[in-house]
Formats: sequence, structure tokens, C-alpha cells
Amino acid sequence: MGTMGGMAAGRGPSAAGRALGIARKITDEVLFPAAMAVDAADRIPRAHLDELAAAGLYGLVGPAAAAGLEASPATVNDVTEMLASGCLATTFVWLQHHRAVRAAAAAPDEAVRKSWLEPLCRGDRRAGLALGGALPGAPALRARPVAGGYVLDGMSPWVTGWGMIDTLYAVARSARGDLVTALLAADEGPTLAAERLRLVAVNASGTVQLRFDGHFVAADRVVDVISYADWVARDARGLRANGSLSLGVGARCCALAGRSALDGELSRRRAELDAAGADAMPAARAAASQFALQAASALVAGTGSRAILAGEHPQRLAREALFLLVFGSRPAIKQHLTQLLTAPRQP
Repeated sequence: MGTMGGMAAGRGPSAAGRALGIARKITDEVLFPAAMAVDAADRIPRAHLDELAAAGLYGLVGPAAAAGLEASPATVNDVTEMLASGCLATTFVWLQHHRAVRAAAAAPDEAVRKSWLEPLCRGDRRAGLALGGALPGAPALRARPVAGGYVLDGMSPWVTGWGMIDTLYAVARSARGDLVTALLAADEGPTLAAERLRLVAVNASGTVQLRFDGHFVAADRVVDVISYADWVARDARGLRANGSLSLGVGARCCALAGRSALDGELSRRRAELDAAGADAMPAARAAASQFALQAASALVAGTGSRAILAGEHPQRLAREALFLLVFGSRPAIKQHLTQLLTAPRQP
């Protein structure tokens, strides 16, 4: 597909090339052909997620000893970009899973690793994220120790994949300020309630707000207890991957629009993200989000009035670009984006 075909140029073959080849095949044959149907649906077809699991992509970041692919960060970014160019909603749900894989792989308790890691890598278990305790400011999700484990109270405002996941990687804050991370059953009940959120894009992702009311977590479900500062440092190191979602949406816009100067802009934004360290990453992420919006706007304008028909890709991609202005953002990214979008044009 022209612009998208060169995604992994200059990067090693072997496992990286195979993973990207698998992702390209699924994108071209499964995800993109169904993207408009998924956009109109209430949930992602299970077959899409099963396809990713069968291809081994749920274990993309997992160790080979646990049926993972041990993909490098560069490969993870390329695969994410490719899948996002096909169907952002499917990729959005799938991407949340990898944080649970990484957490299980790094768990201090060997019993946690043995119980959780391989099923997560195989996609036999599929995870979403409930990060209410890690949000800045007063903790939205709190953990207090009790006999045999912890009790969680509060809420997590943005949990993706509800109804398509069976596991929650939850992060709650203790009274001491530490973060308690745990792998929970993604089941509603007397102490766990889900409220569906309606989104203007990727609505099929099954995004909900979760409320915890005295929700007991057994000790053998606890992955780790870490300091808030350590979490923030890990989070900063992981900001690159979400930028691939913007690149994927932008790449699809470029492919549909045909050759233009935006092709070079896509390459520049990818290179900026790849080269950015922790200090430069917020600006690079903001520029990638702005690029997706620019590419979608150019596609809409170039397509003409047909672009705003409900069954057409340009309007879908434009809504997805709007979504990516806020998803995975942090205060520094938001600040850079606001500056980019409000800066006066040079004469």
C-alpha cells in the first residue's frame, strides 16, 4: 500500500519481519475490509481478536519461554502502527493487553508468573487496564490491606474492552502512596459495576467506567507493590507506543489520498518518535497527533462531499484523529498539542 508498505524499512528481518508480515496480512485481509462495519457496531467481532491471538500477537512483548514473541520496542511500534491503519478500535483493545503481559513477566512472585504469563501471551486470557490509582492528583482508586489481600474502593474512568476481556490489570493507591497492582477477573458483581461510555470514535472498543465498592483482591492476585515515582518513570518510558496509533491513522489517510507531501511528513514524525528520549517525547507525541489530524483533514478535503457520508472512510478517520488528540495524553503532551494547534500561522 505505498506509504504503508515501507513501515519497517531499515529494521531487522527475522522475528521482527515475520511479526510485521503477520500484522500486514491481518490488516489487509481482516481489519481494514471490516473497519466501517466495526465503526458502526457496539463491539469488535470476537473473530478479530481471535485472529490476533492465533497469530501470536497477544504475546508480542512476552518472553519466548512463555509462548511470547519477545519483540523489540521498534517491532512493537511497527506492528501497532500497521494494525491501527486497519482498524483503530481493534488495535485499541489489543494494545491495552500488553501492559498486563509486561507486569506478569516482571512480577517478583514466581507463582504469579507461572499462573498468568503464558495464558496472557497465548491470548487464552485477555486483559484490559484499570489505572484509576495511577492518575495524577487524589487517587480515584484506593487499596487498603485486609486479611488475605486488599480491598479496592473508588473508580477507574477509562477501561477498554469490556465484554471482550476476562482479566483486569488494576492499579490502586494505598494510604502510604504506593501503587498496588493486581490481576482481577473482569466480571461485574455486587462490588464491581461497569457503566458503558459512548464514544464518537472507536465506540466498538467497549469502553466503560468501573466502580469498585469494597472489592476484595486475594493476595495471590497481587502482582506487585511499587512506589508512585517508579510508576511515573515506567509510564514515561512507555509513551512511544501510543504514538504509533496516530501514525497508523495518518498512514491510512496518506494511502487513501495518494502520493503527497504528507508521505514525507509521516516519515519525519515516525523518526522523531523513534529518536525522542523522555524529555522530547511529549513534543514528538503531540506532533504525531497533530499529523494524524492534518492527514485526515487533507483526505476529507481532497475527497469532497462524499467524505462526510456515514459509510465512508474519511469521516471515520477524521473522528479517530480527534480521539487520538486526547487518548494516552499526559499534561505535557496536552500542553504541546495546545500550543501546536493554537500557534498563529507564519506569513
